[in-house]
Amino acid sequence: MLNTLEWAYHHQVTDLTTVVLPPHDPMTRGQLRRMAELARDEGHTLRWEEAREGAVAPLRTVASLSGPLRRAHRIVVGDPFSRYVQALLTLTRADTVVVVDDGTATMEFVSQLARGEQLVRWHRGGTQPGLATRLFAPVSARARRQLTATADHRVEVFSSMPVTAPEAVTVTANDFSWTRSRFGPPRLTRGTDLVGTSLVETGVVRPDRYLEAVDALARRYGATRYFAHRRESTEKLHRVAEVTGLEVVRPDLPLELVARRGPIGRTILSFPSTVVHTLPLALTGTEVRVAVCDIDPAWLTQTASPRAQGFLAGVTGTARGVRKA
Repeated sequence: MLNTLEWAYHHQVTDLTTVVLPPHDPMTRGQLRRMAELARDEGHTLRWEEAREGAVAPLRTVASLSGPLRRAHRIVVGDPFSRYVQALLTLTRADTVVVVDDGTATMEFVSQLARGEQLVRWHRGGTQPGLATRLFAPVSARARRQLTATADHRVEVFSSMPVTAPEAVTVTANDFSWTRSRFGPPRLTRGTDLVGTSLVETGVVRPDRYLEAVDALARRYGATRYFAHRRESTEKLHRVAEVTGLEVVRPDLPLELVARRGPIGRTILSFPSTVVHTLPLALTGTEVRVAVCDIDPAWLTQTASPRAQGFLAGVTGTARGVRKA
């Protein structure tokens, strides 16, 4: 939703209706509700659709949105890998589809789009498709056609990530100008903050190795706070606090806004993730330094996708305005 606000600010769009399909995760829901407040403050219309509450909820959601989707001339989506988004895309006749940043997933989306591949999240690339995936394949194929630019169908990717899209796709740079215009500059502390990641939760990194890496970074840089990713488990965060002594902070807004509002450390440490691309942009004009710690191949789980190491290395290697930790 943050990047939808950035897109609207960049293009001076004031009549945007945003439909939120919240997940069950309470942290993500909390952040979405706070972002919904900010969107309303900007004059946008919000629709909160509980699309995952019960067996009939998906059908009810699709039915309620089918009319607006068929009438819309332009559709803005935030997660093209989502089956909900793909299903809803098949209902629209819009002549313009915009994909706003979904973090590092945007890099993989654009690459798969350019290669004409099935849309699969990078950390699931090594698994065989299940029955549900095979049954959904026709819907996914129709959605991909909506995400493919033609002479009379425009596709825009609005991203802060380093992406190279197919020639017919318009790429617009997201420089977080809305964030910088609304918040900050932040007050800087003398300390160092560390940003958490959900690589353990997605089955990419072993929990024990992740904890060891966090502890080593905290000791080396004298970090005092750990900003949790919204998908990190409570059990894991308790272990982080217990082992490292770091103060665990669960942000109620995206980290770009939290950092811009401050207070924030003069050094921010992160593993390969979206924030190594977005924080330098959001914090332009400040003295904050962002440093990234690479993922050692020995940290990966046995079930991690074969693409994991290369993808994570690419996230780090293409980041601008950061240094290696």
